[in-house]
Amino acid sequence: MTDPKIDSILDEANRLFLQGKLKESIVYYDKILQENPDNISSLNNKGYALSKLKLFNDALKCYDAALNLDSSDISIMVNKISTLRKKGDYAAALQYCDVILDENPNYNIALYHKERILFHLENFTESLKCCNQILFDYPKNTDILYDKACNLIMLSKISEGLGVLEQIISQDIRYKHKARNSDCFKPLMNDKKFQQLIS
Repeated sequence: MTDPKIDSILDEANRLFLQGKLKESIVYYDKILQENPDNISSLNNKGYALSKLKLFNDALKCYDAALNLDSSDISIMVNKISTLRKKGDYAAALQYCDVILDENPNYNIALYHKERILFHLENFTESLKCCNQILFDYPKNTDILYDKACNLIMLSKISEGLGVLEQIISQDIRYKHKARNSDCFKPLMNDKKFQQLIS
């Protein structure tokens, strides 16, 4: 059963959060949690606000408290993955990705986090597999196509990688600048095809 008073405070907290007033929103989430420490929405949203403030350990405490109440809540797990990534705890983030993907193998948000983590860990083959899985549902997603191109380049599949990069740039010219300034593509600065693509 919902409590109108708590709902009203939660609405105000969320309004402040959406306005970017993160510290103020946390004050309201704390008001709710003082009355009802098991309010999952407040725990999750407070964690998200704390993560945006780069208070990662405090954010993780909120997510853990929320997951103790509902261990299968995917939105909380995704927020925890994001915070663990920002904190640089890639092994733990990867474990949570796999927990989600074991139950929901095509959950694209978890696949997205997983491909980014695997790329950071230099596991380019597995990262590429995640990209391809997402692209099966969203073949024109330029962010994922870009990550795919980076993985291909890192795997020394230069021609294929540049082919994907060409496809992306034809959809969005901003990727010229991104590729020009990317560490992935630095070894290709003297490659004629790459020069043509970014010029």
